[in-house]
Amino acid sequence: MSLLSVDQALEMVLGLARPPCPEDVDIQDALGRVLMRDAVSTITQPPFDAAAMDGYALRSADLPGPLRVVGESAAGRPWPGTLGLGEALRIFTGAPVPAGADRVVMQEDTARDGDGVTVTGKVGRTHIRPRGNDFAEGEAVPAGRRLSAVDLALLAAMNVPRVTVARAPRVAVLAGGDELVRPGEVPGPGQIISSNDIAVAALARAAGAEARILSLARDSEESLRAAFEDARGADLVVTIGGASVGDHDLIGRVAAGLGMDRAFHRIAMRPGKPLMAGRLGDSAMLGLPGNPVSAIVTAVLFMQPLIRRMQGQAEAAALLRHGILGRSLPPEGDRQHYLRAQLGEDERGTVVEPFQDQDSARLKLMAEADALLVRPAGDPAREIGSRVCYIPLSR
Repeated sequence: MSLLSVDQALEMVLGLARPPCPEDVDIQDALGRVLMRDAVSTITQPPFDAAAMDGYALRSADLPGPLRVVGESAAGRPWPGTLGLGEALRIFTGAPVPAGADRVVMQEDTARDGDGVTVTGKVGRTHIRPRGNDFAEGEAVPAGRRLSAVDLALLAAMNVPRVTVARAPRVAVLAGGDELVRPGEVPGPGQIISSNDIAVAALARAAGAEARILSLARDSEESLRAAFEDARGADLVVTIGGASVGDHDLIGRVAAGLGMDRAFHRIAMRPGKPLMAGRLGDSAMLGLPGNPVSAIVTAVLFMQPLIRRMQGQAEAAALLRHGILGRSLPPEGDRQHYLRAQLGEDERGTVVEPFQDQDSARLKLMAEADALLVRPAGDPAREIGSRVCYIPLSR
């Protein structure tokens, strides 16, 4: 039986997402959340023609003066009158431009003498921000957008105090294996520190989920059944390793006994061939490999897109970009390969330099990588300067 391609597997994984649940939150709590309804501005900004510089508001027809200074306009303290023939108004950045004025001249281009002012410099831009120059009442931040810090500032400026967002998916992360101990413990003979669950939970949070790391499961059906019971209520259960008798054999057997509907078990990629996906009761389930690099790569390629889709994001797949190959590569094998790489820049653009060593157990190299260089199955030998595709990694 042929293995699923990465694209086929991703389509099936995204199909595990159920429609997101809406909830209303204060904008100060909305960072990283995905809008489910358009957030519509209730005001126009600026609400008036505003000065873009400190200087003098005046009529272009009166240049260069001298002009009589008739008052002052500052932010929060507008001048109420209408500017007449031969008049100027001292004005400060952000203040309303008075009726009758059609430009603001920077104070550096003027000479002041008592109540008089003369324009001495070259006059160019009007230095007026017109009403609605930023946004108008009724304009919206569209649904489907994941909110950044700048988005929150925009929403606040729009006078939108609360937004409707997708509930953050609840993700339970389960690492398993008799060899694992927690960071800070002293490993016994044949034991190693559990790091994969920490990385996978962090990647889940980075995609917008609420992630919970479960107690380490041991290589026994009793321990795994207890762990799955602890994961009850999660929108997504992510298992990592924990199958000493073969990739996912034990986890798959226990999950099947609990009623798991398995979509697939293995895919044509490396690192990460033994990937499992399906549904366990009300939860989607992903079974990631126990190899450190394989777990992280499959979490980036499958878990994070699933979490984004669970929040209603249409463009959920990992971002794919193009660059220039920085080191020649031999022909690729029969599985799509994700090579750890570092990024640089030169006159050609972004240069993607894959590591010479692609050992999927070397976590330090994974930490030093900026990107995953994507090589399709059967890709021919590539020379330096070839166009390649890569997935940027957050650092």
